[in-house]
Amino acid sequence: MEILGSLSRLKFVKAYEVIDYEKWSSGFYYKIRLIFKNDSELYVKEYFDKGGERNYSYHWQDKNADMIIRWDNAPHHKKLLTYPHHKHIENKIYESTEITLSEVLEYIQRTKFK
Repeated sequence: MEILGSLSRLKFVKAYEVIDYEKWSSGFYYKIRLIFKNDSELYVKEYFDKGGERNYSYHWQDKNADMIIRWDNAPHHKKLLTYPHHKHIENKIYESTEITLSEVLEYIQRTKFK
């Protein structure tokens, strides 16, 4: 799993845990928990198959377990220009261009760890 190599090189990541990982001939699924230097956490779930299906959820919460942002591509909120990609901040839904784990980590680093 190549993502683990990149996680260990990120200076703002304190630790990570692979909760689940499955790979088969046409795809993969994984769940990871990352803990950042400020004790906030990112819970990552991603499913991919070669047929083009990809589902993801990146749930970032503070050290008190209060959600900061959750990114996902559940097929609702059809009026958004970035449908099905969106993010939840507080009780509102926003368009999202951060749709990969790398992009979410870049966002977190840029906003909290500069």
